[in-house]
Amino acid sequence: MLMIRDLRRADRPRERLIRQGATSLSNQELIAILLRTGTKEQSVFHLSNELLKQFGMIQQLRHVTIEELMNVKGIGEAKAVQILAAIELGRRVLSKQEEERYTIRSPKDAASYMMTELSGLEQEHFVALFLNVKNEILHKQTIFIGGLNSSIVHPRELFKEAVKRAAASIIVMHNHPSGIPDPSPEDIEVTKRLVDAGRIIGIEVIDHIIIGNFNFVSLKEKGYM
Repeated sequence: MLMIRDLRRADRPRERLIRQGATSLSNQELIAILLRTGTKEQSVFHLSNELLKQFGMIQQLRHVTIEELMNVKGIGEAKAVQILAAIELGRRVLSKQEEERYTIRSPKDAASYMMTELSGLEQEHFVALFLNVKNEILHKQTIFIGGLNSSIVHPRELFKEAVKRAAASIIVMHNHPSGIPDPSPEDIEVTKRLVDAGRIIGIEVIDHIIIGNFNFVSLKEKGYM
């Protein structure tokens, strides 16, 4: 059983992080630093590897609960709390401060704004970004959660909020739990319906972006708008 003390000092995760930076470490090594110690039966490396195996992808830890963590053999309450605290810190670092106005200059800007929040979700989330005349985000709102179809995505709900926020334009976004952001016929139909409604009201829907597993497709770039 490989223990941290068995490694040369220069090869230990903490020392490598100090010397080479956190990006040089694997997911297993970063988790090992958080856990600090293993158990009598498992080294901290084995324990961190078991944790990763349990959840498949590192991104799945974003929504993990303390109960799910403690179901991993060797993870007690104290270690579970350490992991959850680290996850929440990461979430807060990545979140946009409300007082900051994030400007959308391209589909990539819009996708980047929501990528971390929407990637890896198990249900579809349909989100609207309401923009001012400078393409700065005034407000973000989840319009609904569930499968996308034209009967659920009603223009009334979207544009009621746009008028309330005095928005000049809207970008709509949703995720594909499959991780593949290719637009479906339903996605294209919903987009055209919202664009047509926006033209009548005078509030432009400037893009519909589909988020996959940390990738995206812009329906405007694809020529569907």
